[in-house]
Amino acid sequence: MKSIGYISLFFIIFSIFSQAATRGDVKVIEATENIRYLSQKMVKDYLFYSLYPQKELQVSLQHTLKSLSEDLRDIAITTKDSDTKDILEFLVYSKDQIEEIVKSNVNEENIALMLDYSETLLEGADSIAEAHKYEFSQGEQMLMVAKKINYLLERVMKYYIALHAGYNTTTNQEQMKLAIQNIETNLAIIDNYAYPEDMEGVKNSIDKSWSSSSVYINDVDKLFIPKLMTISTEYMEQLIAKIEIYHSKNQ
Repeated sequence: MKSIGYISLFFIIFSIFSQAATRGDVKVIEATENIRYLSQKMVKDYLFYSLYPQKELQVSLQHTLKSLSEDLRDIAITTKDSDTKDILEFLVYSKDQIEEIVKSNVNEENIALMLDYSETLLEGADSIAEAHKYEFSQGEQMLMVAKKINYLLERVMKYYIALHAGYNTTTNQEQMKLAIQNIETNLAIIDNYAYPEDMEGVKNSIDKSWSSSSVYINDVDKLFIPKLMTISTEYMEQLIAKIEIYHSKNQ
């Protein structure tokens, strides 16, 4: 009887620790999703500021950096994984360097550095997410799809502006095309998901918005309309946020 009691106790304790680990993994993965998005938005705003120096863009950059610091701190206080902690040191260093760049004047060197640091943050977030991955429920999978689309929209806009800011390299062109393809792949996943009637309208609006925006994004060499495209992608992100809210409530 004692053996049975000890075995039962073991499974109870294992279950508690397993659930705690999963909760920690969820928090870390949420933070990495935010970092992916912020890493691209930050550089997009910086590039936009280089073309149209406006105070609100400086405010937006400061807000983004604050959010980035909070996400890095969330990972630091949650993870116990040694590899994650090592990667985190590089990400914190990159964030600190970005803060210094934002404080100084905009120039070609700083723009190039911002583009590089955004990729460092992205790669680091991907590596940390891989170390904390677990089996998602269907609702969580769809939530990740929605978050990925928003990150990809910022990534596309980053390269859309970069190509016209003197950084029209083959690598940047290829990365932009890949991001566009990934948006369309993930939009197809949302299109194939059986949403209730009220959400079908949101889904249709997302498709129409992307259909309109992608025409101009794909013709980046012919027509450059960054303000209009920024407004368009922000509207699409607002629609995607409704998908996120739906799956957050229905996991």
